Amino acid sequence: MGAVSEIFKKNIRQYGMIIALIFISVFFQILTDGILLKPLNVTNLILQNSYILVLAIGMVLVIITGHIDLSVGSVAAFIGALSAIMMVDMQMNPVLAVILSLLMGALVGAWQGFWVAYIKIPAFIVTLAGMLLFRGLTMIVLNGQSIAPFPKSFQKISSGFIPDLSGGSSLNVLTLIVGVVLSLLVVYQEFRNRKISVKYGFEQSSVWLSVAKAAALVIVINLFTMVLAQYNGIPNILVILLVLIVIYSFVMNHMTMGRHIYALGGNEKAASLSGVKTKRVTFWVFVNMGVLAALSGLVFAARLNSATPKAGTNFELDAIAACFIGGASASGGIGTVVGAIIGGLVMGVMNNGMSLVGLGVDWQQGIKGLVLLLAVGFDIYNKSKTA
Repeated sequence: MGAVSEIFKKNIRQYGMIIALIFISVFFQILTDGILLKPLNVTNLILQNSYILVLAIGMVLVIITGHIDLSVGSVAAFIGALSAIMMVDMQMNPVLAVILSLLMGALVGAWQGFWVAYIKIPAFIVTLAGMLLFRGLTMIVLNGQSIAPFPKSFQKISSGFIPDLSGGSSLNVLTLIVGVVLSLLVVYQEFRNRKISVKYGFEQSSVWLSVAKAAALVIVINLFTMVLAQYNGIPNILVILLVLIVIYSFVMNHMTMGRHIYALGGNEKAASLSGVKTKRVTFWVFVNMGVLAALSGLVFAARLNSATPKAGTNFELDAIAACFIGGASASGGIGTVVGAIIGGLVMGVMNNGMSLVGLGVDWQQGIKGLVLLLAVGFDIYNKSKTA
């Protein structure tokens, strides 16, 4: 039990949010008489929060470096508007339009990253200016009106599903197979990590704890895929999200770039003296945020099947809240991609659950604000205890 307690203390924010997510899900499942976790609603939860989760992945990198980006909602709206001009008005091929939209997002990120990294203007000011600038440009591009509809192939980004193998079964067989494959990968990875720890003499937990952890993950994965299999299977956007989570988690945990981002957020001067090119790292973090903001805008436009002047409103606040609730530190240097996703899911389940029980928007906003305040307060409390 001592080992379990030690592991929990070292990962208290991440494990605490996982427990909170489970508790909130069970709580609203009871309050909604089982509606929350019905297959249709679970699928809707994924679709409704996908663009916020995409933003949270980029935002957590920005926050780890000790910065903030207030412009992502406006950038998402701007890119959605440009994609509508290209696909609807100009009848451009959707694939080419998506590529150009992501490149435009990279240019927007480079523009803001230049001012932050090289001119040394605080990110809060630069991105606040960007929020106003790109919201204004969105209005200009759309001329204050919505543009619709998008091509069917583009809409499938947000509303499409991976085709099933069975073709007519009540359960989506491909989804169940994916669940089994993912379970095998989780078990393999858990014991591969343990083997590497033994090889290099790293400190490790007991065998039964590794088995329990793998078993818990396997159960969650298969329950999740079973629920999805009872509706239309795996949404296309879920595949995109999983790919992003895997890539960014690998970069942050196993690549030099990830270590440099953590070092920059932990202590910029020390990182610079250690050979980290801090300006370049900051610049590319904002370029990356621009690309993911563009992707979020495309996902939202595809789901709405329309580019509107009001798109992206409060996206930046939801993404920032997801990162802080998921364990990122306001002072930088701390945070994980998986934690940001968990924080985003906590927000999403709360939004959906409160809507299902009939709480008004005013109460929803107040409760979300309180949760965010408590999450950051919890972070500060933990730091004071370990100082």
